[in-house]
Amino acid sequence: MSVLDDIKNTAQGVANAAMAKAIQLAPDSWIPGGVPDPLIREQHGHIGKAVSRLDGPMKVRGEAPYAAEFPIDGMVYAAVAFSTIARGRITSIDTTAAEAVPEVVLVMTHLNAPRMNKVPLFMSNPKAAGGADLPIMQDPEVHWNGQPIAVVLADTQEAADHAKTLIRIDYEQDEAVTSFQVAKAKGTDVGVFMGNPLDITIGKPDEALAEAVHKVDNLYVTPRHSHNSIELHACAVAWQGDTLRVHDASQLVAHTAWSLAQVFGIEEAQVHVTSPFVGGGFGGKCLWDHQVLAAAASKLAGRPVRLMLSREGVYRIVGGRTSTEQRVALAADADGRLKALLHTGTVVMSPHNQMPEPFILPAMSVYGPESLRLKVEVAYQDMLANTFMRAPGEAVGTFALESAMDELAEAIGMDPIELRLKNEPEKDPVTGAPFSSREVEKAFRDGAERFGWADRGRPGSRIEGEWLIGTGVATATYPYYRMPGGAARITLSRRGHATIEVAAHDMGMGTATAQTQVAADRLGLDMGQVDFRYGDSFMPGTVLAGGSQQTAAIGAAVIAAHRKLVGELLQLAGNDSPLAGLKAEEVGGLRSGLASLEDADRHESYASILARAQRDELVVEAEASQPLETQHWSMHSHGAMFCEVRVNQVTGEIRVSRFLGSFDCGRILNPKTAASQFRGGIIMGLGLALMEETQFDERTGRIMNPSLAEYHVPVHMDVPDIEVMWTDVPDPHTPMGARGVGEIGITGVGAAVANAVYNATGKRVRDLPITLDKVL
Repeated sequence: MSVLDDIKNTAQGVANAAMAKAIQLAPDSWIPGGVPDPLIREQHGHIGKAVSRLDGPMKVRGEAPYAAEFPIDGMVYAAVAFSTIARGRITSIDTTAAEAVPEVVLVMTHLNAPRMNKVPLFMSNPKAAGGADLPIMQDPEVHWNGQPIAVVLADTQEAADHAKTLIRIDYEQDEAVTSFQVAKAKGTDVGVFMGNPLDITIGKPDEALAEAVHKVDNLYVTPRHSHNSIELHACAVAWQGDTLRVHDASQLVAHTAWSLAQVFGIEEAQVHVTSPFVGGGFGGKCLWDHQVLAAAASKLAGRPVRLMLSREGVYRIVGGRTSTEQRVALAADADGRLKALLHTGTVVMSPHNQMPEPFILPAMSVYGPESLRLKVEVAYQDMLANTFMRAPGEAVGTFALESAMDELAEAIGMDPIELRLKNEPEKDPVTGAPFSSREVEKAFRDGAERFGWADRGRPGSRIEGEWLIGTGVATATYPYYRMPGGAARITLSRRGHATIEVAAHDMGMGTATAQTQVAADRLGLDMGQVDFRYGDSFMPGTVLAGGSQQTAAIGAAVIAAHRKLVGELLQLAGNDSPLAGLKAEEVGGLRSGLASLEDADRHESYASILARAQRDELVVEAEASQPLETQHWSMHSHGAMFCEVRVNQVTGEIRVSRFLGSFDCGRILNPKTAASQFRGGIIMGLGLALMEETQFDERTGRIMNPSLAEYHVPVHMDVPDIEVMWTDVPDPHTPMGARGVGEIGITGVGAAVANAVYNATGKRVRDLPITLDKVL
C-alpha cells in the first residue's frame, strides 16, 4: 500500500468518525428507529409463530430450480482449466487437442476472449461486487495458483471436462510470496474494513498490563477456511441480442447486474440476474470469475452457456477466510475488572482485494476495559483473494478473545461467567454510544441454569472410563447491520391481496417465510394473501444477503413503502371514510384494511377504499431511510455458548457431547427458522473448532485439499443434540424489534470448545483446529 493510500485511509477514518459523532449526538426522533416500529407491540399476529418454510414443499419435491438447472435451447456446457503456478505468465498455450474432441464447440483463453473491463471491486461503488481488482482472462499474467486460464465449451459436460485435460500450457514463473512469514517480513499495512482503519488505542494499555495484579498474554492462530456450500457455484447465461440474461446462485443480484454491465460496457438495464433458490451462501455466493467467464464464452460462441464449478473449482477461484495470528493480552485487578485489553495481530491478503479478516470487532464492544489497543496488520501473499465467510472477524476473533478470558478467569480463580459479567460495559467502549438493547446477563444466567453450569468441576476432575469430560463457555457476538440501498414495491389489489417485491435473497434461511409473516402483520392480512417475491435484479433495491442485515434492510424498505401506501390509501379514502382526518402514522393494517391505532372501530377495508376510488390495484415503491441508527446507538446481538466435550485419554479423540446456545438477538420473528440458523451456525463453529483447515502449500501457493474428502466438515456423527434458547426481548430501535440471526451462531463456538477441552484435559490449545495430536 502506498503513502497516498495511507493518507486517504486516515482521512477517510477521520471523516467517518466525525460524521458518526454528529449522528450520535442527534435527537432520537431524528434517527430511524427513534420511534419504535408499531409491529413490536403486535403479540397476536403471525410474527413469533413457528411457521414452516413456504418453499419447503417445492424443495423436497425437487421442483425448486437452482442455477445449474435452468434449461436453455442450444445451451453448451463449460469446464474451466486452472493455473498451476502462483505468479508469472503464460508463454504458450496449445488447445489443438482439446478443440479436436468431438462435441467441443470452442476453447476460450486470453488469446481469443472478448475484451472486458475489470469487475469493480466490492466497496468501490455501492453496487460493486468484484472480489479482486484484476482483469479476467485478458492477458497472459498469472496472479495465483488456481487462476482460470481456459474455458472449454462442449455439447456435453463430459466432453468439456475431458477436453480441458488436453490443454498444454507453458509458463514463465516469477518469484511469488506464498509464505506467511515471508509476507510479514516484507512489511505490513494497517487493515481497513468498511472504510475504517482497524487500529484503535484508548488510554495506556501497555502501562496497565505491566502493573496489573493478574494478566495473560498469548498468541492464537487460526488457519485458512474454504467455502463449501452444498450447492456448487453455478450460472446459466445467454445473450439475447444486447441483453445478458443470467440465472445465478447469488447473494447480491442487483450488485451482480450492475457490475456485469460495467464489465461488458452496457447499461445496467441490459443485464437481468435472477436467483430464486440458493443452496447455501455464507458470504461465498457473490460475483467471482465464473459468471464473467460464462458470459464472455457465451458471447464468443453465440450460444447459451451453463458453467458449474467442480468442488475443486470452488477452492481454486472462490475466496474464503484467511489465516490469522492474534495476540490477546488481558490485565485485571484483584477483583477481576479489566484494566487493559490488547487484541492485535496479522492477517494475510492478496494484493488485489479489500477484505482483511477484522478479528478485533468483538473486542470493540463486548467488554469495558479501562484501556484498549486493537490493531489488525495486513501482510500480502500471491494467493486467491479472500472474502467474507460467515461472521468475518467475529468467528475467529472470538476464539482468541474468549479463550484468553477463560485463561484470565483461571489465573484469578474466578468463575468464567462471573468474570465476563463483571466486565459488562455501560456504554460502547470505543464510541461512547448508548446500547440500543443489551440482555447479555439474562442470556448467560438463563443458559447457565439450563445447561447445568454449576456442576462444572476443576480441569481433569471428571472421568468416565477412558473419557475425560469437560465443559466450557464463551461469549458470542455479532453487530446489527443495515446497509444503504434497501427499496421495496407493494402492489395491493382490490381483492385484498398484496405482492411485495424486493431484490433480496433466500439462501435457505427462510427469508421469504419470515418476510411474508411480517408483511401480513404490517398490512393486516393473512399470510395466504401475501406474495413475497425476491431474487431478481429487476426488482427494487440493492440488498446484500450478508452481514446478517437482510432482515433489517427488507424490513426498513417495506416500512417506507407501507408508509407511502397508507398515505395514498388515505387520500383515496377521502372524507366519506371512517379514516377521514387521520394521518399515515396514526393508522395501521387490520382485518384486510386500515384502522386507527387508537380506535380499531375506525376501520375500512382495502377492497372498499379501492372500489370507491374505482381502482383495481395500487402500486407504490419507496426507498428505505439511511441506516443512521447504527451510528446513533451501539447495536449488537450476543449469546452465551456452553459446550461439553469428551476427550479419549488413549486416542486423543475429541467428541462434543452437549452444546447449548443462549441468544439475545432482539425479537425472534420465526422460532423455527431462527433455531435452524442458530444450530447451523453452531455446527459450522464445531467445524472451525475441530476439523476445518485449508491446506495451503507455502512452497507453491496451491491449495492441497480441494475436496470434501480431504477438507473435513462436521457430519451427523460429529454433532450432538444442540439446544438453543433466546431472550426474545425486542430491540426498540430496529425494524420489527429484530436483529439478524444468521451469523452469531458460529461466534464463540471455537472458544467454548477449546475451553471445554482445557477443562477436560488441563491442556490449552491455542491454534485451530483442535486435532487429537494437540491433546495427546
